[in-house]
Amino acid sequence: MIERTIFWTGASGKQYKYWIHEMGTSFKDEPGNYIYAKEISPDRWVPIYIGETDSLKDRLSSNHEKLPCIKRHGGTHIHAHTSSSDEDVRRAEEADLIEKWNPPCNKE
Repeated sequence: MIERTIFWTGASGKQYKYWIHEMGTSFKDEPGNYIYAKEISPDRWVPIYIGETDSLKDRLSSNHEKLPCIKRHGGTHIHAHTSSSDEDVRRAEEADLIEKWNPPCNKE
């Protein structure tokens, strides 16, 4: 199976590499950043919600509080990568991406 990846660019111009996963994927208990996204055409994505966490396993479980919004906006996949255990680093990446993409579920 080929692993799919994508580079998301933030408002700063910095690029971040994410792995593309189906909704419902189980993750390891590791810190990281993630994007719930919708594939609008092959390999073209729109971010629905952008976040960071100290545990991808816990945060991306089936009880994420933004799931109703994500589903309403047609979220189909989770883009994620492990990241620094430093919360400030993860939050800076999250803010950089939100500033550029302005995802709908980050506003609701």
